[in-house]
Amino acid sequence: MTQSGQEGYAIFATRERPSFFPAGSPRHSMPASLHGAFVALACLAFGGPAHAADAFSTDWAMSPKSEARLVAAGGRLAGFEIKLAPGALTYWRDPGDSGVPPTFDFAGSVNIAKVEPVFPAPKRIKEADGGEALGYEGGVVVPMRVEPVDSAKPVTLALHASYAVCEKVCLPAEARLKLTLPEAVGSPYAGGVDAALSAAPTPVQPEEFGKLGADGSDGWRLCPTSDGQAARDLFVEPPPGWWVTGAPAPDGEGKCFRLTLREKPKDAAFPVSLRLTMTGAAHPVETTVAAPAP
Repeated sequence: MTQSGQEGYAIFATRERPSFFPAGSPRHSMPASLHGAFVALACLAFGGPAHAADAFSTDWAMSPKSEARLVAAGGRLAGFEIKLAPGALTYWRDPGDSGVPPTFDFAGSVNIAKVEPVFPAPKRIKEADGGEALGYEGGVVVPMRVEPVDSAKPVTLALHASYAVCEKVCLPAEARLKLTLPEAVGSPYAGGVDAALSAAPTPVQPEEFGKLGADGSDGWRLCPTSDGQAARDLFVEPPPGWWVTGAPAPDGEGKCFRLTLREKPKDAAFPVSLRLTMTGAAHPVETTVAAPAP
C-alpha cells in the first residue's frame, strides 16, 4: 500500500539543484502567510525532547538535516511530522524541476483499509541563487486520515516514508515508523494535527474557484473568484506527460493568471484535467477543472 505526491506540475517551477537523486524531467515541477503556521506546527505544537516517545507518538527517526516521527491525534487520525534543520526545506506533493516528492508506504499496517495523506498548502521559498522551491521550511505535519477495516478494533499504522531534504544539496531521508493509534482522547498532538488540517486547501467546486477559459492557441486564462484584495499564489498539477506553466496575466491587474500549454502527450485529447491550488486568500482552496482545447 504505497501513496505519494501526485504526478504533476506547479505553476512556479523550481531550479535544478545539485542532488544525490537522479535528475527528473526538466519539465517536472513540483504563501508566505502560512509559513508561521508551518513553523509553529513543527517547532511548538510538537515540541519537546527529541528522544521522547509516549503512547501517542513514536521515537524520532533521524536523518541528516531532519528528523521525523508519527503522532496520534485520535483513533482515526495521525500525523507525520518532519522537523528540518535551519535553512533546509522539504517538498510538497509536487516537488519541482528536479525535486523528489514524499512517498508513503503503509505495508505492514494492521486493520487499515485506507490511509489518506493531507498536505498543507505549500509556499514559495526563495533561494540564494534566485530560484524558488515549493514546499516547507522549518518543518511540516502531514495529517493522515485512517480508514480501518474493522471499526471495532484498533489500528496500527506502519509507515515507511521517503522524502528529500534540500539546503545547498539535496539529501535523501527516510523514516520507518509504527504506531498503534490509541482510542483514548486527550492526545497532546491533536491540536497540532488539527492545525495542519486547517492549513490544507479546502476542496471547492470549479465555479467557486474561478473562471477558466481558452486564451489564444496555447493556453488558458484563469480569473479567481473575488475575495477582497488578497494577493494570490496559484499551483497547477496536470496529468503525467503534460507540461503547463503559468504566471499572472499581463493585463490581469494581479487578479488573473495566464496558463500556457508547453507540451502534451502525442495524440492526447482535450479536455485535460488540471488540479489547481490557490493560496493567499482567507483560506487555501483547491479544485479540479476540465480545461478545453486552447
